[in-house]
Amino acid sequence: MTAVAPQAPPLLWQAEGGGWLLYGYGALAGRHPSFAPDSPDLRPIVHALTVVSGHPWPIEISKKPLSDRLARFVPPGGEGALDGSTLAHTDAGEFNLLVTASGVRLIDWALSCPAPEWTDAALLVPRLIAAGHTSDQADFVARHVPAYRDADPERLAVFARTIHAFWASRTAEDPLPQRVRLTEAAERWTRTARLYG
Repeated sequence: MTAVAPQAPPLLWQAEGGGWLLYGYGALAGRHPSFAPDSPDLRPIVHALTVVSGHPWPIEISKKPLSDRLARFVPPGGEGALDGSTLAHTDAGEFNLLVTASGVRLIDWALSCPAPEWTDAALLVPRLIAAGHTSDQADFVARHVPAYRDADPERLAVFARTIHAFWASRTAEDPLPQRVRLTEAAERWTRTARLYG
């Protein structure tokens, strides 16, 4: 996947043996970003997610789409809201981003899948809320990604409720502090005025 993924580390080699696929990547010098309000890292993060949002899913790679992965969490009447064929990372938290001299790079593409073009920007919203932004502030940052800004508000509303249900389920299984924060942040996002008009 990373061979065709934008903003990914350079893939140097790959090999297969013993039922395993092995990949070797070039080293990236960088640090993990801050999602805090007024962080100087927010602008390059937005740029990286804008670049990713413009890439279609490579049809030669077969992977379950986001709509299937989260199907059991989609609220009634929301079917189809998560359909899409854009390449999405879907796990762009602080520890899967690196701020480098040439911009923000996304690492660990294991959860990438076909999804709506606004997916990664939308998933940034609860992470920003968990980092101290209000829902409106987080939405304002995400709206700098054109795919998110132009998204159908009704689809975003379904997505927000789906992500809240997903994180609530994960937290119920194992209430790690980060999961609790993301669940609470996702719940606040579902109440954002923009999503419900």
